Amino acid sequence: MKSSKITQLLQDLKKTDEVARQRATAQLWQLWFAQKGEVGRELLKRSQFFLEIGNAQKAEEILTETIKNYPDFAEAWNRRAVLYFSQEKYQQSKQDCQKVIQLVPYHFGALHGLGLCLLALGNYRDAIAAFRRALEVQPHALINQKLILECTALL
Repeated sequence: MKSSKITQLLQDLKKTDEVARQRATAQLWQLWFAQKGEVGRELLKRSQFFLEIGNAQKAEEILTETIKNYPDFAEAWNRRAVLYFSQEKYQQSKQDCQKVIQLVPYHFGALHGLGLCLLALGNYRDAIAAFRRALEVQPHALINQKLILECTALL
């Protein structure tokens, strides 16, 4: 999932112009959600619906089935990582984040999520490394800078 459009969006994330960064961020999320077309987008929506009504088990089933059918669908892995994180299943979330990063190395959401998992697991040095990688993609993301400081204080 690499193209001249994505290259431009990644460059826009580094600009000082906040509007350009926000637009690039939104467009990258749209591309990731749309990777498998309307079918993939609908599966992600269904899982989110079940999560919102409190049926995390059904949301997980949908995401796991989606991953089985579309193993290269990075956003399905990422959504399941978010679900696992919300359930405090940090090791499983970490593994899914790593899969997303394997598929889409510049996925700033998964890089940030990986850092959060590592922080929750008490692995502060690796969390710092993950947040730094996220900052390489999104250098103006203050949350990652803040989390690096928090992890450093915990060392």
